[in-house]
Amino acid sequence: MKKKSLMKKIFLLLSVVMLFTLAACGPKPGSDQASGKKNVSLDFVWFSDGGEGDVMKGIIKDYEQANPNVKINLIEVAFKDLQTKLKTMVSGGKPPALSRVTDTGAFANQALDLTPYVGSADQFTQQFIDSLKPYYLINNKLVAAPMDVTANGLIYNKTLFNKAGVKVPTSPDNVWTWDEYMAALKQVTEKGGAKYGMVWDFTPHRWSTLLYQFGGSMISEDGTKATINSEAGIKATEMFKKLHTDGIMPTSVWLGGENPNNLFRSGTVAAHWAGNWMISNYKDITNFEWGVTYMPKGIQRSSVPGGKFVMALKGSGVEKESADFIKYLTTKDVNSKYNKESLFMSPRKDSSKLDYAFGKDMFEIFADELKNTSPLAANDWSRQILVTKFSTDLKNNLVEVISGKITAKDAMDKSAILIDKAISDASK
Repeated sequence: MKKKSLMKKIFLLLSVVMLFTLAACGPKPGSDQASGKKNVSLDFVWFSDGGEGDVMKGIIKDYEQANPNVKINLIEVAFKDLQTKLKTMVSGGKPPALSRVTDTGAFANQALDLTPYVGSADQFTQQFIDSLKPYYLINNKLVAAPMDVTANGLIYNKTLFNKAGVKVPTSPDNVWTWDEYMAALKQVTEKGGAKYGMVWDFTPHRWSTLLYQFGGSMISEDGTKATINSEAGIKATEMFKKLHTDGIMPTSVWLGGENPNNLFRSGTVAAHWAGNWMISNYKDITNFEWGVTYMPKGIQRSSVPGGKFVMALKGSGVEKESADFIKYLTTKDVNSKYNKESLFMSPRKDSSKLDYAFGKDMFEIFADELKNTSPLAANDWSRQILVTKFSTDLKNNLVEVISGKITAKDAMDKSAILIDKAISDASK
């Protein structure tokens, strides 16, 4: 009996030791059993302009399958509510892991510097078009990563141009001068039956394309003073007024608030100076043929870059996992998939030509416009906090020029005073 009792105690003791050994070797609580990595949840604040939200959900699903310890919660908000949502989460001490942003400067101080996670800032930035760099490399910190890029360009009514016998440039080697472009528009109105030569979006951003083509800028390269009232700025403003006074553009858009999209859709306008996102917007037009051609040049070619970015926030507790997901999103394969399926333009240098289901050739022209864009355009518009301080007044000053109340020089001088004040206030 004693022998049986001893054997029983030894067996129980060995069983306990074995259980402890298995527990020590097995996955820890809160970890993925297969990889041993801790389970994490990443909140990702997101807004959508179109169908890109569904594309992102598919990408997230693929990532989660490859990384079963990571769960990504897409928090969808309206674009108009984005900044308020982020500010509330950050000030409440619960920043999201990630956010899609347009204004990188507004949250640059709260952004995680991605540099330690990507190995080399130089190697990381070299993947993307140069004109976007000022938007996400702020004070030598990688505060975000580009997801898509936008450009201003020229959409035209093929039907009207063909009727007038006017051929558009088919190569960047033979783009119009401004004089040639205006002559072409006049011919399309006279012989093609167009009511107006062109419409131009009612925004300082779209207007500034003309400024850069004439060799100007809003702010000096070092950001210390206004340059908008240079000779180039005055000439660009005079040209903008001439387009209205000569009847090439209707005054109803800049003076009356008429929607330029609706005017172009009516089939009575030869061209629309707009952004690449209008390719997707106009794809349902069936009452006439339309396309994209190269913008004219002043002393140089130029568009204006913009885009949307993904940012990781400090203090989320999952900084490494957030940076890993950003690295995944910006790889060639994933970023190309995202932009191709969303009908966006990729910011990657090696993805300027994607096999879009619609508008492939048109996107390539917009990409070429970006390739030939003045670096001063990004230098200006990447200063987004600063620009918001004077952009509305700049627009109003341009309106006064068109309506004949002030001269181009007066408008640019008034704008320069406002820009200098904004720069001064920002430095205090």
